[in-house]
Order: sequence, then C-alpha cells, then structure tokens
Amino acid sequence: MSYCVNCGVELDASAKKCPLCATPVLNPNETGRADEEAAPFPVRKEQVEPVRRKDFGILVSITVLAATAVCGILNALVFRGSLWSLAVLGGCVVFWVFLEPVLFFTGQPLWVSVLCDGAAVVFLLYMITFLSEDSGWFLGLGVPLAVLTTGVAEIFVLCLCRLPRSFLTVSLYLFTAVGLFCPGIEILVDRYLDSRIALSWSAVVLTVCGVFDIAFITILSRSRLRSYVRRRLHF
Repeated sequence: MSYCVNCGVELDASAKKCPLCATPVLNPNETGRADEEAAPFPVRKEQVEPVRRKDFGILVSITVLAATAVCGILNALVFRGSLWSLAVLGGCVVFWVFLEPVLFFTGQPLWVSVLCDGAAVVFLLYMITFLSEDSGWFLGLGVPLAVLTTGVAEIFVLCLCRLPRSFLTVSLYLFTAVGLFCPGIEILVDRYLDSRIALSWSAVVLTVCGVFDIAFITILSRSRLRSYVRRRLHF
C-alpha cells in the first residue's frame, strides 16, 4: 500500500501520478536506475591518475638520449664537416643535469646540485673546444669562469642554508655575491686578454653592492630600524 507524498491520498499500485494532486509517483527502488538511464553523461566520476615525477623524468631522459643519438648519427653519416654533435651532447648533458634534482633526486642537497651544474658546464665547454681552432680559451678563460661562477653560487647557497633567512638577509647575501662575482669576471678576462688587471666597470658594481651591504647590515643590527623597515615594506 502506498500513499501520495504530497496530499496523502491512497494510490493504486499501477498509478504513475496522484489522481488528486497529480504529483508524480516514484518507486524508490528504481530511482537510481532511472536517473542513470536519463542522464546524458556518466554519473560515476573517475579521476585520472597523476603522472609521477619519476615517470616524467624517464620521458625527459629518453628524449635527451634520443636527440643526442640522432645528432651523432647525422654528424657521422651526413654532416661531416665538423664535430657539431659534441656540442649538442654537451648541451643535452647540461640540460639533464639541471633538471635531475627536480625529476629524480628531490632530496639532494642544493650545494651538490650547484656543484654538478658547474661540472656539466665545464663538460659543455670542453665539447665546444672540438669546434674551435684554438682551444687555449678553455683552460685560460672557460674553466676559470665556470669555477668562479660555481664558487660564488656555492657561497650564496651555503649562506641560504646555514645562516638566517629573511628578505633583508637574502638581499645582503645576494649583493655580496654580485659584488664578488663581477670583479672576478673582469680580472679573469683581463688576465686572459692582455695579462693586465685593471678594474673599471666592476669597481662601480662593487661600490654599489658595498653601499647596499652596509645599509642592510645597519638595518639588521638595529632592532627598531629592522621592525620599521619590515612594516613599511610589508614583509
């Protein structure tokens, strides 16, 4: 025996709607099936499994390896004028080494990643020597610049990892690193070109960075001044 949910009148077993108020009669046992038949799209929701970082890393590694192999084959069989595929090999190695901490070794210390990046850049420069007539620039300028860049980056990273980090301290580390890096570049270039060391543009950069470093150190050493600057800059 069933009754209308709206007016309460007794309903016939075969009734499709209430004879008094015309309210549709629905069988609760068939409601789900009727909704699935009427729905123009699947009712059940599915979720696509997310791609794992390691799977993406394998894809990138295979792509880089395939590009290196194809360029090597083309260099050996078609374009034989120079060993240009070695430069491609070096570029692919740098690309993979730069991405491997993100794709594979996520727990790798940052200073190790920076050291590996520097070694990869040196390898690329060495591959380029096979394309140049004079390879003296590799040991005379290329390797020293790579060592300088890696060393300054390592100092900056170690400061970030071992010393307090805030907007003011990170700015202090950054300006100090730039102040060391620019004179180092000019000294290495001058020594390679004419064996004469004379600071010019890098002296200006060093002076500006020194002024900012003194300002940051002064702000950090005075608690009230530090709090005032933080409130003003909203950090």
